[in-house]
Amino acid sequence: MSEAVKAADDMERRAQYVREVREMLFPDRTGEEGPPSAGPPARDTAYIAVPNLKRPRVLIPAARPAAEGALRRYSWPATKSARLKRRAALWAVAARLDRLLLPDRVTLPSAGGIDAYLSEAIGHPVTSAIHIGPARANRKPILHLLDPEGHSVGFAKIGVNDLTRDLVEAERDNLERLARRRGRVQLVLPEVAHYGRWREFNVLVTTPVPAWTPPSDDSRTRRAAAMVELSHSFGTVTGPLAESDYYGRLRGRLEAVARSGEDGPALHAAAMEILPAWEREQFTLASWHGDWTPWNARHSEEHIYLWDLERFETDVPSGFDALHYRLQEDIVGGALSPTAALRRLFDTAHTLLVPFGVDPDHARGTALLYTIDLAARYLGDKAAEAGAALGALGSWLLPALIEQTNREHRRG
Repeated sequence: MSEAVKAADDMERRAQYVREVREMLFPDRTGEEGPPSAGPPARDTAYIAVPNLKRPRVLIPAARPAAEGALRRYSWPATKSARLKRRAALWAVAARLDRLLLPDRVTLPSAGGIDAYLSEAIGHPVTSAIHIGPARANRKPILHLLDPEGHSVGFAKIGVNDLTRDLVEAERDNLERLARRRGRVQLVLPEVAHYGRWREFNVLVTTPVPAWTPPSDDSRTRRAAAMVELSHSFGTVTGPLAESDYYGRLRGRLEAVARSGEDGPALHAAAMEILPAWEREQFTLASWHGDWTPWNARHSEEHIYLWDLERFETDVPSGFDALHYRLQEDIVGGALSPTAALRRLFDTAHTLLVPFGVDPDHARGTALLYTIDLAARYLGDKAAEAGAALGALGSWLLPALIEQTNREHRRG
């Protein structure tokens, strides 16, 4: 599939997701979309589709100053082009030219929707800016909550199916547990502001962290130190891989996915070729964020802010966060193809894992475990069925893993 076709498919899925979000979060009626008319009915709330309804990235409240607040505090764009687009949208809103330059509107009912529930839960009126993310297994409505003056109140995640409900609940549990962690030095995490149920969904509201600020002092050394800090949150333990709870959990997940699709048996077979060689080796188990990426963290001069803790886990091989960050940075940043990024990961694992005290002889084993773990996650989440860009493991991850299997045989 060409890059142009992939981009068109992504935009089509985002546009469809706007309709799904409207039906889930504002159930009274769906409203109408398109160019502005004389104005929405009095009982409705108007949202601006940015940049438009064909390529939606975010729905922001049309009312000022909430519209300006939503754009000013939208997650800091990763590319110069995206930053220029955000700046142009903000200028259009501030100059009151949004009806001309950002004409697409969605009208949503004020009564009975998610904003009414959140306003009552938090104790004062809020309105939401609604993030429209790419297709992926764990996609869920993510709302940036603003008060009438446009100030950030928090962020809400809505669990809407079995997977996302479990992840929202897990993030609530993880944040409450991490609030009591040891060694709080430079990491700052959100706090739980509210957790409850609305309709058939569970709702988590967390305190705001400055995801919208320009990054500063984003050094690899400082990031690695913060990753080590998080990994030691609940201590570490060292022992043979085969005797660890982690190994039992991983084997169980592999056996489950082996029965659940065409890539599952291939992953199970490759893992069963690789894992026996490492069973008696000593691994240090620690904690990891589960999805530490450039877009889930922000560096300031004093702190590193970290969010999206739904995948946080204890008792995993030390250093998983460093491996995950490198792989996602290379792939999503466009520097390398997914297959090439995996090859680079295996070749540089010994360097990436130095801050975690991982023996160079075990760095390769840690990288193999991480890759198998990630593949089992994608399959368990049914990422390919959800349309996730990296969900089709047969096109990148499995061939690279089989290549590493052959290398293991040559090493043996």
